[in-house]
Amino acid sequence: MNINDKIKNTAISAITDEYKAIKNLTNSVNEDFVSSVNLIFKSKGRVIVTGIGKSANIAQKIVATFNSTGTPSIFMHAADAIHGDLGIVRPDDILIAISKSGETPEIKVLIPLLKARKNSIIALVGNVNSYLAQQSDFILDVTVEKEACPNNLAPTTSTTAQLVMGDALAVSLLEVRGFSASDFANYHPGGALGKRMYMRVFDLSSKNEAPTVSSTDDITKVIIEISSKRLGATAVIEDEKMIGVITDGDLRRMIEKHRDFSNLVAKDIMSIDPMTIEKDALVVNALSLMRENNITQLPVMGDNKYIGVIHLHDILKEGIF
Repeated sequence: MNINDKIKNTAISAITDEYKAIKNLTNSVNEDFVSSVNLIFKSKGRVIVTGIGKSANIAQKIVATFNSTGTPSIFMHAADAIHGDLGIVRPDDILIAISKSGETPEIKVLIPLLKARKNSIIALVGNVNSYLAQQSDFILDVTVEKEACPNNLAPTTSTTAQLVMGDALAVSLLEVRGFSASDFANYHPGGALGKRMYMRVFDLSSKNEAPTVSSTDDITKVIIEISSKRLGATAVIEDEKMIGVITDGDLRRMIEKHRDFSNLVAKDIMSIDPMTIEKDALVVNALSLMRENNITQLPVMGDNKYIGVIHLHDILKEGIF
């Protein structure tokens, strides 16, 4: 077997091992799992997630997921906890302790201290007969048959199982809380996902000029207006109302249709009844309209009046796809 085939086979074997381990986790969604979700949901405190080594890395990811989905959470390294960081823990806080063996020395020192404080403990553990499991209020079994590592040593399958169980907790809590898309946006105001949920059309269109010509303006003025405002279009106004739009495409069609356009005015080439969007609409809805109709800009309306243009490039710059 050549080296390339060996690489492929090893990768496939690792993926297969982890897939099987994740599938087996469905057996761990039991009464202890349900009780853990209810305990966290009803708690007035926070969730403190702790671990050592690679389990600590997983703990940090679980904390991030909890926080982003409405469950206040803090990471506490088990080694640091027994050297001063235990002060993080408040009386109403719930502890999730992550350990493959459940016999890690730092965890074995930490657990009695937490029990003395009467904090509830949830063990996310790979050995249900371990010290950690036996000393916890609830056990989430993430036992795996073997690591994906060929030597069955490097934490791979076990940490994947821990992460998936953490995600299962977070998503279950999200469902119990009735955590909505708008709630999610409130926790992600700076990210592209959050922007999809809260950014309004006016937030972007207000940064642009509002290209405008009157219905009787000549074609030269129309071209200058479209070119100078750099939005690929201009609104056509008559009696203070928008009666049409002229785009780059309308200009190209004009040139194809008319040999002499010196006597033409804006209303002769405009598109009537153009598609528009309200200023308070979500940007993601504007993007959908553009995609559905194969256009790159939309006139923006406010109180039945034309107030500007939103362009596809504005949306893409914000990382909204």
